Amino acid sequence: MPDLNEAMMNNHSFWQYKYGDYSANAALPPGSHETDVLVIGAGYTGLTCAREVRKDDHTKRVMVFDANEIGFGASGRNGGFNMTLFGIEPEVTMLRWGKEKTREAQSYMQKAVQYVKDLIEAEKLDSDYQHTGMLRIAYTNKQAHRLKKTYALLSDITKPGSFEYWSGKETQKRVNCPHIKAAIFEPGTGILDPCKHVRSLKMLAEREGAEIFENTRVIGLSRQSGASVVQTDVATIRAKKLVIATNAWTHKLKTSPKVANVQAPVWTYQIVTAPLTPEQWKRINWKERMSIEDNRQLVHYMRITTCGRITMGGGSIGVEYNDRKMALWKNEKVWRALERHLKWMFPALADIDIHYKWGGCISANVDMTPEIGFIGDSNIIYATGCIGHGVSLTQLNGRLIADLVLGRETGLAKFWIVNRRAIPLPPGKMLRFAGIKFIEGVLNAVDWYEEGGSKKPRN
Repeated sequence: MPDLNEAMMNNHSFWQYKYGDYSANAALPPGSHETDVLVIGAGYTGLTCAREVRKDDHTKRVMVFDANEIGFGASGRNGGFNMTLFGIEPEVTMLRWGKEKTREAQSYMQKAVQYVKDLIEAEKLDSDYQHTGMLRIAYTNKQAHRLKKTYALLSDITKPGSFEYWSGKETQKRVNCPHIKAAIFEPGTGILDPCKHVRSLKMLAEREGAEIFENTRVIGLSRQSGASVVQTDVATIRAKKLVIATNAWTHKLKTSPKVANVQAPVWTYQIVTAPLTPEQWKRINWKERMSIEDNRQLVHYMRITTCGRITMGGGSIGVEYNDRKMALWKNEKVWRALERHLKWMFPALADIDIHYKWGGCISANVDMTPEIGFIGDSNIIYATGCIGHGVSLTQLNGRLIADLVLGRETGLAKFWIVNRRAIPLPPGKMLRFAGIKFIEGVLNAVDWYEEGGSKKPRN
């Protein structure tokens, strides 16, 4: 296993560190290349798309590039929640898009969770998957009041039994957190090790014949004679179809302004505790191992690892003025706030040590809605805007994009996020930075209002 401090200094996630030694594929060799399909970004979306294209049509040559090693981006550093949340909140989706599209989005997300679960089970993937269900908890009466409205909406647009509403007492029987006032329990969700999973997806894609090149950075993209021409530091590639699956890193690609302005990176942070002792597990009584997300606007998320630790992330976010640097992975203030929040939630863990810390970025857009779009014609496809809820979403999106690549009019390909009318981010770094900070301020204000009567530690 690599040195712990060195791994954190290199901004490796806990999951990367825990994975141990990994041999990356070779970079693309110098020269000129041609392919039927080129996928930029070897995360959940890109690897799923590559695998599914090759499964459906073995005559297609499919190449996949990643600027780093597979697992370095969001797909190898997220919380590992196989969940059904679409966008930022179902109420926001309904306000922006209406009830029927919200219903369709929720159905899509439930299919996405099942798609991931079925793949892991069918292929016997070493993803540490557990279908434990998920709690969404409220700390105050005001949060509980809003949570009950969310439950009513979700119950209205999903099949019976998809969600349960629990009182504070009922919830505390499952997890000993004295601050919980109410919760929504969703049984049909799970957790996984994101780094193990994305590298298992690499194996599946290669088994189908996709060619994967790691540490291959794209520095230019243009259209010539109906083909996409992609440049790396040492090579030129002509592709009939191009898939941009770079998510929170999309703005760094030198493409049209349309892609540069569809999303912005927002940084989020996580911590992992030392392994809990049997006595500590007994004190907090988290025996059913369901994942937990709170009902704040600047949400906290937490879960148990297979190695007997608790990981927690979320709270305050990081936004950089010069997002070309992508260097906000370290934030001691947020890490300390996460530790305080964990120990506030579980007083029985007041003496627990924090073992590991890291950060990463998610893709955010103006209307907080995932997007699959085209540049010019349908031969260049991109996907962005997962808002940090992308483990299941991105993988089913990969299947959907494979249908688009192959020109198939399937039910998935008709999902309304495809080529929707997106709201572009404001031009210029200052306006974009100010806009995101304004939204963060509004969300903080709502949390302050709803938690004004509690003694919860502030972020």
